[in-house]
Amino acid sequence: MTKLILIRHGQSTWNAANKFTGWVDVPLSKLGRSQVIKAAQKLNPYRVDVCFTSLLIRAIETAVICLTEYEEICGGKIPVLKHQADDPYWHGWDKYEGDKSQELPIFTSMALDERYYGDLQGLDKAQTAEKFGQEIVHEWRRSFSVRPPGGESLEDTLKRTLPFFRHRIIAHLKQGDSVLVAAHGNSLRSIIMELDNLSEEVVPSLELATGVPIVYDFDESGKATNKIILA
Repeated sequence: MTKLILIRHGQSTWNAANKFTGWVDVPLSKLGRSQVIKAAQKLNPYRVDVCFTSLLIRAIETAVICLTEYEEICGGKIPVLKHQADDPYWHGWDKYEGDKSQELPIFTSMALDERYYGDLQGLDKAQTAEKFGQEIVHEWRRSFSVRPPGGESLEDTLKRTLPFFRHRIIAHLKQGDSVLVAAHGNSLRSIIMELDNLSEEVVPSLELATGVPIVYDFDESGKATNKIILA
C-alpha cells in the first residue's frame, strides 16, 4: 500500500518562547532539529516518492531533514524544491530541470501554511491570556469557527488546506506515490479531520506533537485504511 506521512514541524524558536507564531517565518530550535532527526530515524523503514510542505521555513527544514538524514527514505534521490511560476516573487526558480529519475520533488504551497493568528502573532501566550482573559483566548485558539483578532479560524484554514489536499496530494496517492507532508498543527488538523472523520467539536482539541510522524496506509481508490503514530 502507498503511505501518507504527516509530520508537524519540530519545535520552533517561538514554540520554545510560548509565542503565537502563525505566518511569521520562525526557524526550528536546536531541540526542534533534534526532534526531526529522531523522526527521520523512525521513518527509515519507509520510502517517500514526493513531498509537500508549506512556505514557512520551519516546515521546509523539517521536510529536508526527514529526507536527507537517511538516504534510504528517499531512495538515495536528491530532494529538490519545486516553485510555482505564478508566485508573485517568482525569479525563474521553476526553470531548473534536472534528472527527474535522481531527484525527489518537494512542492511548497501556502495552502499548507499555519493558521494566520493576525494581531496575536508574536505575542506571549500567557501574557495574552492575562490581558484578554483565559476563556476568550482559549476560544480564539481552540474553537472551530471563531477568529482571533485579524486572523483565521481553524475553519478558514481548512477551507484552503482541504481543497489542496484533495486535488494535489490525493492524486499522488492514487497513482501509487508515497507522500510526506511536513506542515503545521492547524493545517494538519484540517487534513486529519477529513481522514479520521472528526467532527467540528472534536478536531480543535486534537493535539499534534512537534516532530512526531503519523503514517496512513492508502488503498488504490485513495482511501485511508490504517493509521500509525510513530511516537
